[in-house]
Amino acid sequence: MITVHLLYVLAGAMFAAYAICSARDRTNRKRFGNAAFWGLLAISFWFGNLLGDSGNGVLVLALVGIAGAHLLGRGSKESTSAEEREHFSERFGNRLFLPALVIPMTAFAGTLLFSYTPLRATGLIDTKAVTLVLLGAGVILALIVCYAWLKPPLAASVVEGTRLVDSIGWAIVLPQMLASLGAVFAAAGLGTTIGALVGEIIPQGSVFLAVLLYVLGMVVFTMIMGNAFAAFPVMAAAIGVPILIHGDGGKAAVIGAVGMLSGFCGTLMTPMAANFNIVPAALLELKNQYAVIRMQIATAIPLLIANIIILYVAGFHL
Repeated sequence: MITVHLLYVLAGAMFAAYAICSARDRTNRKRFGNAAFWGLLAISFWFGNLLGDSGNGVLVLALVGIAGAHLLGRGSKESTSAEEREHFSERFGNRLFLPALVIPMTAFAGTLLFSYTPLRATGLIDTKAVTLVLLGAGVILALIVCYAWLKPPLAASVVEGTRLVDSIGWAIVLPQMLASLGAVFAAAGLGTTIGALVGEIIPQGSVFLAVLLYVLGMVVFTMIMGNAFAAFPVMAAAIGVPILIHGDGGKAAVIGAVGMLSGFCGTLMTPMAANFNIVPAALLELKNQYAVIRMQIATAIPLLIANIIILYVAGFHL
């Protein structure tokens, strides 16, 4: 059976390859700091369950120490020249983005096949990790398509991957750390505390005000923590469950779904969501690292207003 542990092995192998490539990059004067950082991440994916809580805690502190001491840098090693990349751009145009679309399409089509065909009965994939496994399969398939179509140098994926992660640096693990922070906040009872404060502010029966605070709270916490999944347990415990569902009788499915979508509005507007907003800027080599955010604000704000209306109407009046 294919489980999520196989993805951990593949992710660990990827970071191990980055560590080796970084260590060999003589154009990067901080190459050994990079190698140590990516190597520790590989160890985390490979042996995290064996290290235990204390061991993983020490590993995270080591990652923070490397980043905090500014031991990460960027080299100039590339698998192709600027002229070659310009040639690819002129020759293929926007079709160069097709391999990237292979990943979500594989996950989407694979999930449908798994759900509505006898594939589920084969036991080939762990039912608890279907989407993640198919997402990983999509990455592998996209990589195969790239090699078959573009015929890059054999080491191109590792070299360019290393160049990308070295450009982003420690921020590449920010989503995982912020998601962990959200879990810590929820376990510490932050949601309950916020809920008690909000309960003192919101008059009894003021559904629209409760909806407004819930949605804006999701946006603000997402912008702080960079991850709507980290913000959701806090705001659900604070307002979503005790006030909107139990207190005002709202529909749980609507409150949960639209609440998450509201959090994603915050994702569009924060640099803390590094994987969505900083990575594309680095990948596209934009002059302004916040250029992606600036373009997304015009979408985020109207969507946020629509979410407030949808949650109020569909959650309580339909």
